Amino acid sequence: MAMLTTVSDGADRAVVRRAVARLRERLPDLAGRLVGEILDGEGGDRPSGPREDLWEVCHTGLGHGFAAILDSGRGRADLTWAEELGRRRAEQGLPLDRLLRSYRLAGTVFWDALVEAVTEDDPAQVPALVRQATRTWQTIDQQSSAAAAAYHRTEYDLLRRSVERVNAVVDALLEGRGDGGLIATAVSVLGLTPSGRYAVVMLRQDEPGRPADSATGGMRFIWRVRADVQVAVVDLGEADLDDLEAALRPHLRAHAGVSAVVDGLADLGTARWLAELALRTCRPGEPDIARIDRRLPEALLVSQPALAGRLHERVLGPLAALDTGTRDVLIATLATWLECDGSAARAATRLYCHHNTVLNRLRRIETLTGRMLSRPRDLMEIVLALSSRNLSED
Repeated sequence: MAMLTTVSDGADRAVVRRAVARLRERLPDLAGRLVGEILDGEGGDRPSGPREDLWEVCHTGLGHGFAAILDSGRGRADLTWAEELGRRRAEQGLPLDRLLRSYRLAGTVFWDALVEAVTEDDPAQVPALVRQATRTWQTIDQQSSAAAAAYHRTEYDLLRRSVERVNAVVDALLEGRGDGGLIATAVSVLGLTPSGRYAVVMLRQDEPGRPADSATGGMRFIWRVRADVQVAVVDLGEADLDDLEAALRPHLRAHAGVSAVVDGLADLGTARWLAELALRTCRPGEPDIARIDRRLPEALLVSQPALAGRLHERVLGPLAALDTGTRDVLIATLATWLECDGSAARAATRLYCHHNTVLNRLRRIETLTGRMLSRPRDLMEIVLALSSRNLSED
């Protein structure tokens, strides 16, 4: 560790310089003493990498300190070394408290050795050395502060790069670039298995919403926040989509689209597309969870907006000629009748009218559209056209 003592001009400075000159000849022994002090307090928990270079680090650091005292005009090489050591230890994953402890120990070893050297040379000069104690420990504090600042900068940079790498891998998977190299990287970076059971969840970002926890119910969520949506790759494990919906619902403040289950990382691009389609089928109102397998007709329409618009125009276009009130009544009656599984009586109860009124309105719709509600193909077109109308109004 680098130990720089700033001394005043005159006798006190000369005393320190003579002692440091003698200590430089014992530098290898002092480095070994410092290594022993450091390892004694850490037991066997120290990573192998830092242990292997520990003596070299101690030797270099002490050497920088000695050189700075003997040739103060060369600048603060000790602080430069402290910054380098802080960066290196952060990259190695050594805890910061161990790094700072090593600086405190280095200060003790240096000071004890300095006292020994002065005592051996001239015991009467020890008071001159003691007058430099405050400056010595101020310098140690400067060095440890420089090391800690560099450690934190490096730690933040490593974290940022790690997050950026995770985001890049997730983005590539969601974009469907599931080649072998990407899959191998995803396994390494994200800790996922190539052939697991996965789904994709997409939340609207324009409404306040909070994602589910990163791990819940045996499922793991890897969230990616984009400009207008939040997207999650969900490792389902043994869970199913009902479990996924149950995990999302307590946190739901925005519409959510949920894909079908896919059987591997390579299919996450398809899953993302399905989740996006499902989300687009949601209508304004209370937060809704749209599972693609329950919204397939609507998903077909939103995936082909031009065709959906043409279908709506061809089937329900004739209703546009009616006044707004009449048109809205006919559309509401048709929608309610469909929701009641084709029961005019149930629809009449919900609409607060006679069931014959419902039947009369339905017959008028048949006349205007030229389609029979009792004919399966015609009914299918009417249902899809009505869904297209509802989606286009959102």
